Amino acid sequence: MTRNSLPFDDRALLEGIRAWVEIESPTTDAAAVNRMTDAVEREYRAAGALVERWPGRDGFGDHIRFSTPWGGEAPGILVLSHLDTVHPHGMLKDVLPFRIEDDFAFGPGISDMKGGTYLALAAMRHLIGIDGRSKLPVRHLILSDEEVGSPTSRQLIEGEARRARYVLVTEPARDGGRCVTARKGSARFTLRVRGRAAHAGSRHQEGRSAIRELCRQVLELEAMTDYDSGLTVNVGVVQGGTRANVVPYEAVAEIDMRVPTPAVAEIALAKVMNLKPIGADITLEVSGGLSRAPYDKSPAIAALFERARALAAESGLDLKDTKTGGNSDGNLAAPFAPVLDGLGVDGMGSSHSHHEKLRISTLAQRAHLLLRLMQTLD
Repeated sequence: MTRNSLPFDDRALLEGIRAWVEIESPTTDAAAVNRMTDAVEREYRAAGALVERWPGRDGFGDHIRFSTPWGGEAPGILVLSHLDTVHPHGMLKDVLPFRIEDDFAFGPGISDMKGGTYLALAAMRHLIGIDGRSKLPVRHLILSDEEVGSPTSRQLIEGEARRARYVLVTEPARDGGRCVTARKGSARFTLRVRGRAAHAGSRHQEGRSAIRELCRQVLELEAMTDYDSGLTVNVGVVQGGTRANVVPYEAVAEIDMRVPTPAVAEIALAKVMNLKPIGADITLEVSGGLSRAPYDKSPAIAALFERARALAAESGLDLKDTKTGGNSDGNLAAPFAPVLDGLGVDGMGSSHSHHEKLRISTLAQRAHLLLRLMQTLD
């Protein structure tokens, strides 16, 4: 099969993706995410898919599932996507407008992951409208809160994964087109430091600076990073104090940890949860823990990848795989079914950046791979 004989066209796919990119949908704006979900629902209903939609809660948007009209409740293929983005309102106008430069298209959320979500829609629309059948039912679950750890969708993901034979995740490809067969796990913590307030001029010696203590704790935390083992600890947010002339009573840090294996996770998590004050008359409070467990390339995942690699070759796509430190909803599904991730667009590692992009000339090939997986997995 040549690229010219594929049932998809790069430019037509890009036009569909562009329409979605131009609907800004930051995770924290439920109404905006729901406008994006409405647009997807209209297209899927027109394609003849079965639809079930769950109202959002806790300030997040709705979740929605599209299913083939056949297969009922039988175990099948679960496709996982999300429509929320990390980009705030205004990015499209002021920072990252949709544009095309050579073989690349740019825009907020274009690779992570509106592009991949659209490719799955295109594949499933073809499956329903042209093929009219597949060996397994296909269910495309699209979520609204992935970028903040899937707090309201976790149970839904796990429930769908329990009845899945395979899970396909449309996160962007890594390292120039590689799919993902293993991911690190992630943990999030909040460290709250309390000291003693005092006048910074006349009673400085009576104060106990929470900011000073927090700075010392940050150095200890970041020193845990070990690139050889794959453990990373990042203190990404710090806050504290009230005025320059007051010894700060309180300070807070938000911490991200990525763990390569369950064994490393157990040790590292225990160290953070048992932090001790360095200074006198200081108290620490640590909350949080493991949010997404790591998973490795199991024999079942390896077999699924080999099938995908052979199908990709039909259109001239040389599919390779990798392990990544980033998380996805695939981490939540991995305990229940083999997961093949990074099946979305080739984003060239640009996700979450001010130059987020996709490679146009691979869109039809990657949509075809998703279609062939839907057609042939059994």
